[in-house]
Amino acid sequence: MLNIGVLFGGKSGEHEVSLVSGASIMANLNRARFRVHAIGIRKDGSLASPAEARAMLQRNLPDVLTPEIGVRPARAGRLLEIYGREGGAEVAFDLFFPVLHGTFGEDGTVQGLLEMTETPLVGCSVLGSAAGMDKEIMKHLFRAEGLPVVSSLTLTPADWPSRRAELVPKLVDTLGLPLFVKPARLGSSVGISKVNRAEELGAAVDEAFAYDYKVLVEKGVDAREIECSVMGNDAIRASQPGEIVPSNEFYDYAAKYVDNRSELRMPAPLEPEQVDEIRNLAVRAFRAIGGEGYARVDFLLDRRDGRVYVNEVNTIPGFTEISMFPKLWSLSGIGLPQLLDELADLALERGERKRRLKTSYEGAR
Repeated sequence: MLNIGVLFGGKSGEHEVSLVSGASIMANLNRARFRVHAIGIRKDGSLASPAEARAMLQRNLPDVLTPEIGVRPARAGRLLEIYGREGGAEVAFDLFFPVLHGTFGEDGTVQGLLEMTETPLVGCSVLGSAAGMDKEIMKHLFRAEGLPVVSSLTLTPADWPSRRAELVPKLVDTLGLPLFVKPARLGSSVGISKVNRAEELGAAVDEAFAYDYKVLVEKGVDAREIECSVMGNDAIRASQPGEIVPSNEFYDYAAKYVDNRSELRMPAPLEPEQVDEIRNLAVRAFRAIGGEGYARVDFLLDRRDGRVYVNEVNTIPGFTEISMFPKLWSLSGIGLPQLLDELADLALERGERKRRLKTSYEGAR
């Protein structure tokens, strides 16, 4: 059996969503294959104690282990080792599954730490995670690959607030109304505002800057919200697309997680050629950011002309009961337990491939 450490919680505005996703994953991992260890991370970024980790799960999962976690210099030629201690016995992890939505978890930081332990991890590694989190960098990569994206401009502290009076009319003139204002490196619609009038723009930018020091201002499109799941290392598969009909003006945090009134259409009511286009774009977008393992790719389908725009790649999508990533794979007959097995296999395959690479050059002797 493999010891799998599931990391959840984290120092992020998406902490609460991560708790639900983590619990769902731990409840559905194959117990004939895995010993499941819960690794909770507090809101301040520190490791939770075993008792805290169990309390954070918010579900009764009696067969999930909650060891004391430590980090130390590795004894087998690696730089670091993350280990657990449970009932006096030491646990060596065979696999890590980070379910840390948002900053300090989905942005390549934890992936870098786990890579230094040379332990396989589920999902994207450093590059894909970092590029997938930064919406500005992601758009640059999409454009370089010829993928259709909505027009946007980026603001930094050097621009705002010193040039606020100048930039508000410039942004409106350049991009038009409505606008969407987003923290560049966050998810779950945290800190996002829809701006319908110019006088609302300043407050929306201030709100986004509360969560990140880089802010994206994006042209608003009257669009349907389409999502597609992808999975694979080299041979990437795309699920059938689904559609979200948000309960609010757009798919904000409340519409996603609070009011439970948004409608999920699975599969999305689309023409066959639209399905093919979206699935193809999903694979290309995943490759564009250097993705590995799995992700959910979000699209905007313009209601006026039917044009499809790639909105973003979410490299650690939700695994809650209403989350689209597992629901879309269920359309292909892949239930959550089987899906988690396949994601683990992809991580182990990648780990074995890295293990076989040379790390020294004989010609240098």
